[in-house]
Amino acid sequence: MLATEIQEFAFAWYPVFGVVFMALLLFIFVKLLGSTIGKTKPEYVKASDTAPVLWEDVQGVDAAKDELMDVAAWLREPERFAALGARPPRGVLLYGPPGTGKTMLARAVAAQAGVDFFAASGSSFVEMFVGRGAARIRRLFKEARKSGRAVIFIDEIDAVGGHRSGGGGDGGTSEREQALNQLLVELDGFEKDPGTVIVIAASNNVDKLDEALLRPGRFDRQVLVAPPDRDGREAILRSHAKGKPLAADLDLTDVARKTTGMTGAQLANALNEAAIIAGRAGRFSMARADLDEALLRQAVGSQQARRLSTKERLIVAYHEAGHALSRKLLGLDPPEILSIVPRGPALGFVGHSPREDSYLKSRDELLDEVATLLAGRAAEEEVFGESYSGAADDLARVHMVCRQMAAEFGMGVALDHDGPPPIALPTKDYAVSDATRRDVDLASMTLARGAYRRARALLSANRECLDDLAAHALEHETLTREELDEIFAAHEMHGLAETHGSGAALVAMARERRE
Repeated sequence: MLATEIQEFAFAWYPVFGVVFMALLLFIFVKLLGSTIGKTKPEYVKASDTAPVLWEDVQGVDAAKDELMDVAAWLREPERFAALGARPPRGVLLYGPPGTGKTMLARAVAAQAGVDFFAASGSSFVEMFVGRGAARIRRLFKEARKSGRAVIFIDEIDAVGGHRSGGGGDGGTSEREQALNQLLVELDGFEKDPGTVIVIAASNNVDKLDEALLRPGRFDRQVLVAPPDRDGREAILRSHAKGKPLAADLDLTDVARKTTGMTGAQLANALNEAAIIAGRAGRFSMARADLDEALLRQAVGSQQARRLSTKERLIVAYHEAGHALSRKLLGLDPPEILSIVPRGPALGFVGHSPREDSYLKSRDELLDEVATLLAGRAAEEEVFGESYSGAADDLARVHMVCRQMAAEFGMGVALDHDGPPPIALPTKDYAVSDATRRDVDLASMTLARGAYRRARALLSANRECLDDLAAHALEHETLTREELDEIFAAHEMHGLAETHGSGAALVAMARERRE
């Protein structure tokens, strides 16, 4: 009887217990959600804190520093500019490749001006819950305004400031668009307190950003932060070499010459890697060999334990000898090293250093580069009578260069052999016809075939030097620039004057030598 009454009581109150339990869970969920929505913890650094980034610590980006000097001056002395009727920039967009020092520049502006520094990532404003990112932006700007004059730095602004879809979309898209709209509102709100807070943002690709973000009155100034030139690279190397013992044979000026295109982050990493290599070897200073090895690891990869067969080593030796010899014959930047030791995905490689930084290349120079890329395959077919799969990366680069020449640079060929080369052809535009795309393919293929014929003819005319290079590579595995120059000097070079012709003269010369 008692058990029956207990059972009836439980059945009667079971729905009530269920409702109370669900209400308790909902209450806990709302409290937890409310405690996190809108709250963000931006990295907050005061100019008086330890280890600030000083203006002189930022090396190799002098043009960008000049653009930002007046921003720091405005934050430090706003009255001087206000007396002239000048309006401060609302925002500054730093754009350029990764590792060029955009974050360091933003920190240096805050330190130079003596103001507070707030940093946040663009991805932190894009959350699953719609409205959460916008609330974080409001909180960030509120805290910055509360501190007085300050710098807000938004890294990777592409995550929140990309082109809007123009529709509702899914939850992630709506959240990102709401966060972007809130950022635009905050930038417009600077009219209330001009000059007190300046936003500095960083992007690797300015083309991805929404037009509304880039219009005057929001991000007024766009500053390119490009990879450093030779003097800039040397300054960066000397800055990061402070406190690191260098051997007498390590010349940082020469290192700067050989590292064209490298960013400040890559140079700093190379010096650190060289110090690790020296320490692993038990040395107390970094030698030239240590830094050369570090640079090779960055460019190609670390040495691999793959064992090649005798035939494979011979093929790789002739392949790399073809690359090195063609560079010499075509008068390009001389090869610094030839190696048939597998590194990373490569079975061998030829490294070269530019004589000087260059930003423009002629049509003939590009064709020389293409011929050099194809010289490895040409050497295989010249010696073995067939080709091998090791040239896949070379062929991919040839395809890219030739297609750019035909479609972007206006350096193609006249397919009817009667008119001038075609103009640049925007193949990414969907309005381009199939016939135009076919013309681009034919023009790029014609350029590649002509370059291959020249490479094959050059190697045929200098077969003895090619054989000598391959033999030394098989014996020593790695040849330095001095060793390569000795081999080149021991042979009479043929065909240097006809490098930009059709190759017929070189083919005739090669036949005469065989006869």
